[in-house]
Amino acid sequence: MTTYSKRTQAIHHGTRRSGWGEVSEAMFLTQGFVYPTAEAAQARFEGAGPDEFIYARYGNPTVRMFEDRMAAAMGYEDCFACTSGMAAVNGALTALLKAGDHVVAARALFGSCLYVLEEVLGRFGVEITLIDGTDLDAWAAAIRDDTRLVFFESISNPTLEVVDMAAVVEMAHAKGALVLADDAMATPVFSCAAEAGVDIAIVSTTKHVDGQGRMLGGAICGSRELIRGPVETYMKHTGGAMNPFTAWTHLKGLETLDLRVRAQAASAERIAAFLADHRHVGKMRYPTHPDHPQQALAQRQASSGGTVLAFEVKGGKGPCFQMLNALELFTISNNFADAKSIATHPATTTHQRLPQEQKDTLGISDGLIRLSVGLEDADDLIADLSAALDAIGT
Repeated sequence: MTTYSKRTQAIHHGTRRSGWGEVSEAMFLTQGFVYPTAEAAQARFEGAGPDEFIYARYGNPTVRMFEDRMAAAMGYEDCFACTSGMAAVNGALTALLKAGDHVVAARALFGSCLYVLEEVLGRFGVEITLIDGTDLDAWAAAIRDDTRLVFFESISNPTLEVVDMAAVVEMAHAKGALVLADDAMATPVFSCAAEAGVDIAIVSTTKHVDGQGRMLGGAICGSRELIRGPVETYMKHTGGAMNPFTAWTHLKGLETLDLRVRAQAASAERIAAFLADHRHVGKMRYPTHPDHPQQALAQRQASSGGTVLAFEVKGGKGPCFQMLNALELFTISNNFADAKSIATHPATTTHQRLPQEQKDTLGISDGLIRLSVGLEDADDLIADLSAALDAIGT
């Protein structure tokens, strides 16, 4: 199966059929498993194989199918499926770190990621150094001989900064440090984390994999040694495993993932071009658009800028809210990567708890809007944005 493209593997890889020979993957809603003999139970607990299961917190046939398929889609050996994207972030970091370890992380992280680093891991003795993730000199200066791990968002949320993953990986590996990337914005379709040498890629499968506003989920992808070693050990004892119903819906999501994401990204590119020239728009950021300061890097790392863009409405919060309230097709919400297009005001929602100084540093202004482009017709979305922007000041 590894000889096929990722799009094909996202539909077929890791399939396990029961004795009934079903076409659609079976959903195993069970918390436990039975053994034919006491000796078989003992053998299972002494070392379960990849298709032998003990307890749903440790593994499940439906979940294992999703893990195999997700790993293939991301280009990694293995995957551990989690209850949410933040469960994946927390699980990966906590499984690999201990008191006294040093972590270098990009400053442009989702607020909950910053909380896990600074408040949770910092409380238990992990030293955290935050830097400008776009500055390779800052990475070089911060990564030490005793650095255990580096962490960044491959494309940051919500300002869409792009990290030079291959360069950071080279610096980190030279010091013996592991590299973790939150790859949700890049999408599994356009991810290049594995090709860049990132040791673990974390994905909120709530986003593009589910992609239809239904299920929370997360995935930790990496080498079999890391995933079935420290990650699985930590996750199975702390209860962060994905439930089989979520895994089953995610398997269905993977079947259309490539088609959905490519269509959404094509629309996002058109919308970015429209917004870049609008009189009410200040800065506009879409990774592969010429207005993005790291366009060349973004184009080198991926064939598309993804499904999300950000722009500033001139005049700040007042005109920004006026524009948001005039939208008809775009939904005001705080998720992204849904089939429905979503507009978010990060300063007052997803990132509102950040201190103002930190918002200013990250570029999260009162006029900033993050757009998640869905599957609606691109012309309809542009017309909706145009009418809403024209409503400013009326």
